[in-house]
Amino acid sequence: MAMRSKGALLSLLIFLSVFVLNTVQVQGNPNYRDALAKSILFFQGQRSGRLPSGATQQITWRSNSGLSDGLQAHVDLTGGYHDAGDNVKFNFPMAFTTTMLSWGTLEYGKRMGPQLSDSRAAIRWATDYLLKCARATPGRLYVGVGDPNVDHKCWERPEDMDTIRTVYSVSQSNPGSDVAGETAAALAAASMVFRKVDPKYSKLLLSTAKEVMQFAMRYQGSYSDSLGSAVCPFYCSYSGYKDELLWGAAWLFRATNDVYYFNFLKSLGASDSTDIFSWDNKFAGAYVLLSRRALLSNDNNFEPFKQEAEQFMCRIFPNSPSSSTQYTQGGLMYKLPGSNLQYVTSITFLLTTYSKYMAARKQTFNCGSLVVTPRALRVLAKQQVDYILGVNPLKMSYMVGYGPYFPKRIHHRGSSLPSKASHPQNMGCEGGFQPFFYSANPNPNILVGAIVGGPNQNDGFPDDRSDYSHSEPATYINGAIVGPLAYFAGGYKS
Repeated sequence: MAMRSKGALLSLLIFLSVFVLNTVQVQGNPNYRDALAKSILFFQGQRSGRLPSGATQQITWRSNSGLSDGLQAHVDLTGGYHDAGDNVKFNFPMAFTTTMLSWGTLEYGKRMGPQLSDSRAAIRWATDYLLKCARATPGRLYVGVGDPNVDHKCWERPEDMDTIRTVYSVSQSNPGSDVAGETAAALAAASMVFRKVDPKYSKLLLSTAKEVMQFAMRYQGSYSDSLGSAVCPFYCSYSGYKDELLWGAAWLFRATNDVYYFNFLKSLGASDSTDIFSWDNKFAGAYVLLSRRALLSNDNNFEPFKQEAEQFMCRIFPNSPSSSTQYTQGGLMYKLPGSNLQYVTSITFLLTTYSKYMAARKQTFNCGSLVVTPRALRVLAKQQVDYILGVNPLKMSYMVGYGPYFPKRIHHRGSSLPSKASHPQNMGCEGGFQPFFYSANPNPNILVGAIVGGPNQNDGFPDDRSDYSHSEPATYINGAIVGPLAYFAGGYKS
């Protein structure tokens, strides 16, 4: 445990209080329980495949789509999620979303209340599909359906898709350790979610995770190199694949406690510094996950990962001497202009989770002379969550359908086009541009719970459908905020 410096500790808490008061002139009392329910409901709007009937499909303007997915490769690849506002299925971000939903459920499931079963259903919709991708053909992992370059030229409903549904895969001769490592992480994390409620399914998830991880480790290479323009620049593995090997092994170690994975983790080491966490870069997430053993089990073998996790936090804190993170005047963490809220929700998840681990052992750590407490992490995390829910200069919620003022013109095909029920005629590839995409009218279908890319660095938000970097929702934005919302819904304020 770090030595407490009362002066430094007091100065941190005063700073955070002043930071919040000075940057956000709006007072709010978000309903975290309502936001949690909506953040999970969003996934029903992203479903591909044959949709269930009744209460298990509450977003009723969606209907069946992609029912022939996989046909080109003579396999069944129906199901899964569209990653954002398009109609392609990219497994790299989908698997990360699944891992984060599972991690959130593992950490905060007891706080989810009635939303726990909904979260499991959202995870299972993804894992059913990922199992197909991993098990359909021996020695091959399917990693995507739909030609993104063709799809992005169209503006049509998922239900009307008439673009080519090309099937993409990685194999021994065309490796993809990044997408395979992430898929293994998703299946391993989900196996723990279902361990007690569906042991048979849990075992299938775990055995498949082991096989996929073995493939990732044995045939090392990046899927960006193997698949090129099918995944780049959309979901290129810019950070390489070492982070996914670390992440996948970390999840398999947590799921199995097998020393084999620990030895592999040790061979990779803890030396890759970062100040970001996303579908592409998993180092920080792996460090926080592995630090759990150091903090909760007092296992010194994991001390290097704990140190890296704390250095990451020091790069996030606004007044840390090693901070490399910008904040807007309104107090929002600002990392990159393209869909900035994806980084905010993912990093916020790490803040709440590391705070939870620290609090269990009454730990603090230092950023230079600054002493960081679990409460300080919670204050910063709560500020980010509250900003997204409307405690910001525009008083705007960036979660669709939450609060009185939220984005109305999101960059999302299904939301922006009339439903099959109200407009039964098919719309071809370009049929949705006029009069719908270019219209100034609000979207006809409300994608409840969707969190968009968010405001710019000046806290501005134009609510413009064509401005996809700010107005497009994505599964990985939502997948990461479910945990923090459950955390605060369960009673933690700061």
